[in-house]
Amino acid sequence: MKNAEGNILTLEEALQQPCKHRDMNLALQPMDNYSRTPGGPNGCPLAFWASWKLKDRPRRIALLLDDCQEEYRAYAGDILPNMVKLVKAFRTARSSSDGVCIAWSAWSRRFDDGISNAMDRWYGPRGLRPEDPENAAYVFTGAAGLKPLSEIAPTEAEISDGWFYHGKHLDMFWTFNEDGTSYLDQKLKALDIDTIVIVGLWTDECVLSTAYAGNSRGYDVVLVGDAVATATANQETALTVANSTVAKVVSTDEVLSYMQNDFVTGEPAAVKGTRHPDGRKSG
Repeated sequence: MKNAEGNILTLEEALQQPCKHRDMNLALQPMDNYSRTPGGPNGCPLAFWASWKLKDRPRRIALLLDDCQEEYRAYAGDILPNMVKLVKAFRTARSSSDGVCIAWSAWSRRFDDGISNAMDRWYGPRGLRPEDPENAAYVFTGAAGLKPLSEIAPTEAEISDGWFYHGKHLDMFWTFNEDGTSYLDQKLKALDIDTIVIVGLWTDECVLSTAYAGNSRGYDVVLVGDAVATATANQETALTVANSTVAKVVSTDEVLSYMQNDFVTGEPAAVKGTRHPDGRKSG
């Protein structure tokens, strides 16, 4: 907020101005999703977590299956049963709601495919020996590795409707249409989705990146902690970071209970707009 002279107001000054976008009764109350560390410097470290719960309001909701593909089957074994349950629950809910959808992606970076960006520089050019592949930026098993895990694969109808696609960057939103818009974002906007539930692989790379991207685009983000996995040692760290910054980390059972007992379809555009990339509502 700026005053008439164009200077940025202090919080104290701003609170004295008319506030078009804020409920001031709520704004001045203490947070119940925040804590300090007693005795720490300036009360740090601080802790935050999502202020909302899934059943707080009606929602329009999408299940995102992030890179759940045959290339990663070895890492998906423990979470596959939970993903099967979630896909079934969302398909059931979708049958009676226009505010539910499911999307699948497959990581499809290939050796020498012409893509060269910061990810390639970060991983570096080495580690691509067929007998002992190390570089995680690429699919090693060809077309077979891109197929969705058979237990949770999209149907022919879901594929035909465009709900399965290939991605070449970490977050699921970073695949683009010819006009430069995000493929996934446009699919979700067409249904006025306002909440995304993320499962899949790898937790500390594609899953975490998708969580941040979804939050930036205006979606409430749910990350299912026992339905994501990684090949690295960073599983718990990634879940902690997600839960304390942009997402609500919950269990499969919590999501299933919500979808079966508490889910209510929200009205289109009730909480999220589609005109602006960050999901703000016009006006």
